[in-house]
Amino acid sequence: MRLIGLAVILAVGLLAAPLATEAQQAGKVYRISMLETRSTALNAANIDGFRQGLRELGYKEGQNLELVYRSSDGRDERFPVLANELVNLGVDLILTRGTPASLAAKRATATIPVVMAASGDPVGTGIVSSLARPGGNVTGLSRLHEEFADV
Repeated sequence: MRLIGLAVILAVGLLAAPLATEAQQAGKVYRISMLETRSTALNAANIDGFRQGLRELGYKEGQNLELVYRSSDGRDERFPVLANELVNLGVDLILTRGTPASLAAKRATATIPVVMAASGDPVGTGIVSSLARPGGNVTGLSRLHEEFADV
């Protein structure tokens, strides 16, 4: 659980730079979405950590931030519909956890930034073109990659 919390906080750092340059816009409410396998009840600790990280960066729900949470409830086949729903809502960023969620987000949009909190093999699955230069609109964290298995 701590590893996922750390991944979410690191993802906050990845998205902070582009948002910080616009943070001074009066009245701008950033819509950050989370695309997850777990329900909000089962993922409360990670969501709270994510909120805390955003608060530390000056983002407050109800003022300049709206969190939009979608869960597949453990059913990976639901991710494409949920990802398309987030795109249609016009969110500013999609935070994903897991390869199926990341793939669905990538397929749903080429313009909204997608930050992976964790993905098994983003290069092998086609989420990114390489770890050094992911390309496109997807970036984030990966679990152990085959290139590092012999280290």
